[in-house]
Amino acid sequence: MAVFNVQDFVDRQPIRPIHYCVLAMCGVAMFIDGFDVFVVGRIAPAVARGLGQPPAAMQSVVLFQQIGLAVGAFLATPLADRYGRKRMLVISSLIFGVLTLGVALATSLLQVAILRGLSGVFLAGGLPMAVALVAEGTPKRHRGTFIALSFALYSTGSAASGAVAAWLIDDYGWQSAFWIGGLLPLASVPLILLLLPESLQFLVSRNPADPRVPAILRRIDRTVALDGTEIFVAGDGSRGGGKARPTDIFRDGRAKTTILIWLACVLSMGNIALMGFWLPTFFQEMARIPIQRFAVYAMIGFAGGLAGTLVMGWLMDRFRPSLVLPVFYFGLAAAIFGFGIVPFEAAAFLAVMIAFNLFQTGGQTGLNTLMTQIYPASMRSTGIGWAGGAGRIGGIILPLFGGFAVGAHFSLRLTMTLIALLPLGVALLMLAIREQRPEAAPLAPAPL
Repeated sequence: MAVFNVQDFVDRQPIRPIHYCVLAMCGVAMFIDGFDVFVVGRIAPAVARGLGQPPAAMQSVVLFQQIGLAVGAFLATPLADRYGRKRMLVISSLIFGVLTLGVALATSLLQVAILRGLSGVFLAGGLPMAVALVAEGTPKRHRGTFIALSFALYSTGSAASGAVAAWLIDDYGWQSAFWIGGLLPLASVPLILLLLPESLQFLVSRNPADPRVPAILRRIDRTVALDGTEIFVAGDGSRGGGKARPTDIFRDGRAKTTILIWLACVLSMGNIALMGFWLPTFFQEMARIPIQRFAVYAMIGFAGGLAGTLVMGWLMDRFRPSLVLPVFYFGLAAAIFGFGIVPFEAAAFLAVMIAFNLFQTGGQTGLNTLMTQIYPASMRSTGIGWAGGAGRIGGIILPLFGGFAVGAHFSLRLTMTLIALLPLGVALLMLAIREQRPEAAPLAPAPL
């Protein structure tokens, strides 16, 4: 009986239609995630006004959503490592879609907050599951680029939420954003079921004799020679036939790196949440810029986010992440500081907006790509998801500053200067992680 290493098989493949299919389906999930995570921030003043509340009252919605996202990251992603990325992606999309439609029917800010909190539990798993599927289904030499392309669709979803703010809420009300946000995941479920294959590495790490493995191998390469006597192994440190425990992300030399990544995610994702939820409100309340005008600039800035993901993917396929990531986060700090000193009407403001999106989206893309390199398939969703959960804790705490800054009537310059400290911290953590990336755990002996 011959040992068949599915990781080596995937890495040897040229890019085939199935790789684009995986990218498309996971990209759809990422688009929906990007749309729904940021749409509240894009339309926060309109939601508050529509329900008869001041903008600062949206603090409760921000808080409940971030708590839901944190809880979901810690609970849903280990289930993906136990029951499958595809299955959990479908379940999460169904429940999250229904709950989001419920927000469109809410009649009070408390109802919006509770429903956003519950929907966040199921929304949280989409990104780490999709990233894991792309990482495990793409040849190594193209992996960084494909992950970057999936994050480009995440950025597209975020930009689409800005389009809702700019063009739909005046005519159709703030509820239109949640009708769209709820129908999209429900519509994606049949496509995911029909077109998206489960991860080979996941299947083999759980059960090397899973009958789905040969079928997926032949779907990738119809000429692959299989005679039914193969012993399949994951080939990336996953222990065939075993169930990974969530605590495995701290084993085999990964503990220090995991802690550093968690701290980086607290600051990076906390900053993304803070800016995503409050940036339009900061400019409306501190600079008297209507959210519709700001949304137009935000959509133009989307080009920077798209460029950031693609550039980061190209760089991550060629250079050590510890050399690339600090540059992006130092650049992000400079762009955030620029928001406070460059007038909105100045031509340079658009350049600041593009740079902000480029460095923020590219930096987080690189951070997530780094995680796919650290954790083997048996624990990859947990590793990415729990780091995301730590980041969501930052997303609970740091956006509180937004409500405080608005309520205390801080100036825009002071607010942006203080926020710029967050990416500076991430850059320093990435420098500290420079020599800490562990190698994959050794393979357990194949069962005979």
